[in-house]
Amino acid sequence: MATAERLGGARWPPSSRCFLLVVVLLVLMTDGALLRGEAMAVGINYGQIADNLPSPSRVSWLLRSMQVSKVKLYDADPHVLGAFADTGVEFVVGIGNENVSAMMDPSAARAWIQRHVQPFLPSTRITCITVGNEVFKGNDTALKANLLPAMESVYQALGALGLRGRVNVTTAHSLDIMGNSFPPSAGAFRGDVVPYMQPILGFLAMAGSPFLINCYPYFAYKADPGNVPLDYVLFRPNAGVTDTSTRLTYDNMLYAQVDSVYAAIQALGHTDVDVKISETGWPSRGDPDEAGATPEYAGTYVGNLLQRIQMKQGTPMRPSVPIDVYVFALFNENMKPGPASERNYGLYYPDGTPVYNVGFRGYLPPMDDMEYSESTRKAVHLHALILILIASIALNLS
Repeated sequence: MATAERLGGARWPPSSRCFLLVVVLLVLMTDGALLRGEAMAVGINYGQIADNLPSPSRVSWLLRSMQVSKVKLYDADPHVLGAFADTGVEFVVGIGNENVSAMMDPSAARAWIQRHVQPFLPSTRITCITVGNEVFKGNDTALKANLLPAMESVYQALGALGLRGRVNVTTAHSLDIMGNSFPPSAGAFRGDVVPYMQPILGFLAMAGSPFLINCYPYFAYKADPGNVPLDYVLFRPNAGVTDTSTRLTYDNMLYAQVDSVYAAIQALGHTDVDVKISETGWPSRGDPDEAGATPEYAGTYVGNLLQRIQMKQGTPMRPSVPIDVYVFALFNENMKPGPASERNYGLYYPDGTPVYNVGFRGYLPPMDDMEYSESTRKAVHLHALILILIASIALNLS
C-alpha cells in the first residue's frame, strides 16, 4: 500500500484509504457507465424543501451511482451546480414564480443568467431554464400575463450572451391547464388558458423548446378510487381503454394524459412542439383520506414507469418518440406544506435509505468522508483514476 498511500505526494489516513476504495468503485460504476452510454434515460427532480437533506456533494455521488444523468432543480442553487461540475450530469434550472415578473426587464434577465448560469458553464451542463412553475394553476392574472414576456426576455438574454442553442427556455405546467383530457384525441386546454397558451406555443416552436407538463395519475386515483382502475394507473396488466375516435388503446393513464396534451396543442395549430413530463411520481405515505399512498403502490408505479422508459416506448399517438420523464422526487421533503403525501414522494429518505426498491443501486457516502472542498474532491477523483491505471498495469504485467 506504500505506493497508494504516497500517490500525489499526500499520505492518506486509513479512513481515507477506505473511502478511496469506495471512490474507485463509484468511478467504475458511474463515470465509466456514463462514458459507455449506460446512464438511465430517466431524469430526477431534486427538490430541497427540507431541513435534513444531505449536502450537494454527497447527492452528486448518490445520483451518479444511480446512473442518473438528468436532474431538474426548482432554482439555480450554486452549491448544487458546483457539486456537479465535470460530472456530465445535465441540469434544468428554474426561475421561481416570485421572480418571473422581474425577468421582463432585459437587464434583469441578463444579470440572472450571468449570476446563476454562466459561471457554471461548461463544467456543469445546464441545458434548460424553466421560467415559473405551474403559473396557470393559481389566480395571479398579472403573473400569467407576464410569463411569456419573461420567457422571451430570458431567451433574448441567452442570445446576447452567446448561450442560445446551448440553453433553452420553457415553463412547466400543471395538468389542470386542461379543460378536457379524455378521450385523449379530444384533449383541449381550458378556455381561460387558451389566450395565453397560443402565443406560448408559438414561442416554444420558434425557440425549439419543449412543452413541460406535470402529470400525476395518482391524483385521479386519489379523487375517485372506486371508479379509477388501480391497474390502469399503475401500469399493471389490464384491458386498457380505447379512444373511439383514433381507435388507439391505452393501457395506462399517464400516456393518455400526455396524448391529450398533444391533442390540445394540435388543436391550436402546432405539431412542432414536443411534450416532456417534467414531474410524475407516487407518494409512499399520506393522510387517512389519501387513498393509495403506500410504499407498495409507489414502488409499482415508479418501477413500471422505469421499465417503459428503458424500452424507449412512445405514447400511442407518438409511438416513435420515446417518452421523456423526470420522476418526482429524489428525497422526501419534510418541510413541504399540504397533506402528508406532499412530503413523501421521495425515492430516498434523507439518510440515503431507499423508500422502496425499484432497482436503483444508489450510494450516499458518509458525511465525514464527503465534506471536502472542491479542490480536494477533484484531487480524490484524480487519485482514484491513478489507482485504476495502476491496477490495469499490474493486471497486464501479471
